[in-house]
Amino acid sequence: MLNQQDIDACLRALVEPTRRAILERLSRGPATVTQLAAPFDMTFAAVVQHLQTLEASGLIRSEKVGRVRTCRIEPDGLAPLSDWIAERKQLAERRLDRLGQILAEPENPEIQHKQEDARR
Repeated sequence: MLNQQDIDACLRALVEPTRRAILERLSRGPATVTQLAAPFDMTFAAVVQHLQTLEASGLIRSEKVGRVRTCRIEPDGLAPLSDWIAERKQLAERRLDRLGQILAEPENPEIQHKQEDARR
């Protein structure tokens, strides 16, 4: 069973472009908070808030060594969202497969005769 709270937290974290940009950067490897903050035209504190949101949602993790905090992507962070999407996709595919089966079935002979009579 999928945990709806995990999915909600993930979606809330991903809705903001700055957080998506941070995740993009972290997908290339770990980075310090200072490195993550550098490209953004916002206060250091605002970047830290974005990082806290990403960490609370389980998308990243961080560790502090001395005075340096390093962030990295959490490998399973997107799993709840990925699983939820996969379930929706599976359901849609089953419905489309069923529709394909229905459309491929030969028509009812009575209906076919009525259509042929109507054409004459």
